Amino acid sequence: MNWQLLARANTHPLRISILEALSLDGGRTLSPSDLSYELRAPLSNVNYHVTELHRTGLIELAGERRVRGATEHFYRQAEAEAAPSGNGRARRARRRRTAKRARVAASA
Repeated sequence: MNWQLLARANTHPLRISILEALSLDGGRTLSPSDLSYELRAPLSNVNYHVTELHRTGLIELAGERRVRGATEHFYRQAEAEAAPSGNGRARRARRRRTAKRARVAASA
């Protein structure tokens, strides 16, 4: 368990609730819609926090299902030995540098 990532993710009460809901009964697989219903929180808020927990590597994508032309994602707690996906801020900075290089190359 990466305690630094866990501490960073637990700065919001909804993230704690999401992690608790996924860990019930030995681990469950739920979609943000399921979590929204269960936690009685707006779907947009739950989806945002699920996305952030996924980026930090604390939860993982367990599956996808097509629903009325959209894709519903299902998440579960990440395995203890799974490596985190990395720091979101560093990943965004890399994307900005790559985009800047592409713009410079296109203008040359």
